[in-house]
Order: sequence, then structure tokens, then C-alpha cells
Amino acid sequence: MSGTSAALTPPADAVAPVRHPDAPAPGELLGAHYEHCFGCGGGQSHGLHLMARAGEGVSVTAEFTVQSAHQGAPGLAHGGVLATALDETLGSLNWLLRTIAVTGRLETDFVRPVPVDTVLHLDARITAVHGRKIYSTATGRIGGPEGPVAVRADALFIEVKVDHFIDNGRPAEIQAAMSDPDQVRRARAFEVNP
Repeated sequence: MSGTSAALTPPADAVAPVRHPDAPAPGELLGAHYEHCFGCGGGQSHGLHLMARAGEGVSVTAEFTVQSAHQGAPGLAHGGVLATALDETLGSLNWLLRTIAVTGRLETDFVRPVPVDTVLHLDARITAVHGRKIYSTATGRIGGPEGPVAVRADALFIEVKVDHFIDNGRPAEIQAAMSDPDQVRRARAFEVNP
């Protein structure tokens, strides 16, 4: 990515990421981490309904179809929606580390317009880890996984404890998520949101 700030450059003593042994297998659909997440949840009528799959190593692929509700200019995706798709895909990477993390910084390059009804193919990977900091990068392409680049981003995620969500979220939603009898859904509800 051109023009990436120093905050997104891993320090010299950063280490290579290591996929957790219990991470989803390559090719496995990750599913929504929270039903009401705008990026991946099925409970959002105008959400992205982004579908991410575990890749090899510490990578994921994802795709979403730009709908009319995602427009900025007539017939074109809103830049904020594209940044959300990148952020959601990058956040999904943390499931491969089995780490709860939030977006600390996201820098996005918009390379070409993305028309409504286009499927955006996203590819993301973690590049380095340094303490609680997780460095990652993503690319979004149109016309297929090998199509022209439309958007790309570099990000810094920060590992947090579940208390981050409990202390800052709305009590009704926090209690509902924590009361879910499905242990996996309960844990995933708190995995990647800021």
C-alpha cells in the first residue's frame, strides 16, 4: 500500500503470526461473529452480509455483493461501506489467532469505483505481531479473486480483554450476548468490534 503511516509499520522486533491450533481449517466458513454486526451479521437488513473463509496460514478470503443500500454516488458503492468491508475482513483474521482484538487504525486506498451489484472479493492476512498489536493487510478486487484491485487497506488491531465490551457496550445487548446458551456464539459475539 502506498503512503502507509509509520503506525502501521511493524517494529523490527515484531514476530511472524502463528495460526492457533484450534483455528478454523482452511476453506472453512467463519460465519457471523454476532448476528447484529453490520459487516457480517444476518440480522442487519442493509448490512454487508460479508462471508469470510479461513485461508492458509493466517489469511482469510471474503466476499460481499454491493447492494443499492450501499451507494454513495449513484450506482457506486459508498467509500465508507468499502472501508467497512475491509475492516470486517481484517477483523476476521483475529479468529485465526483465537484473540479478541479491536481496530486501532485502518488506512484505506480507494483505487477504482465499485459499482452496485458487483461482488467484491477480499483477501487479507496478518503480517506481524508485536505484543498486543496485530498488523494486517487486505485487498479488494472486482470481477473475481484475480480481478483489478478496487480497494486495499493496512490495519493495526489491538488485543483486548472481554471487559472492553462489557464496560463500553449497551447493557441490554451485552447481557443478551452473554446469556446465549451456545458457548461458541457467546464467545464470538465479543471478538472484533471496536
